[in-house]
Amino acid sequence: MSYAHGGGSFPLLGLTVGQVLDHAADNWPDHIALVVVDQNIRWTWSQLRERARSLAAGLLSLGLEPGDRAGLLATNRAEWVTVQFATAYAGLILVNVHPAYRAL
Repeated sequence: MSYAHGGGSFPLLGLTVGQVLDHAADNWPDHIALVVVDQNIRWTWSQLRERARSLAAGLLSLGLEPGDRAGLLATNRAEWVTVQFATAYAGLILVNVHPAYRAL
């Protein structure tokens, strides 16, 4: 593995996106991880991990396989964060489609 480390005092962590969520949920399970005011959502790290893992299992049960691409057209919502972590857990490639994109 190779990477460039800038001027910070801490080296990069060799963790996947899913491992980062696991680490947070293991270390701070009851701390708030996500707040979405307009949806009235306040999820802890363990709640976010549970939702992401459940969605990952659902995506795989639909027949998606690691390495497949999954497109997401969404605004900033709790579901977007959940899909981000779920695709990481499932080994999928998340393709974000910004809802403001328009044909010229």
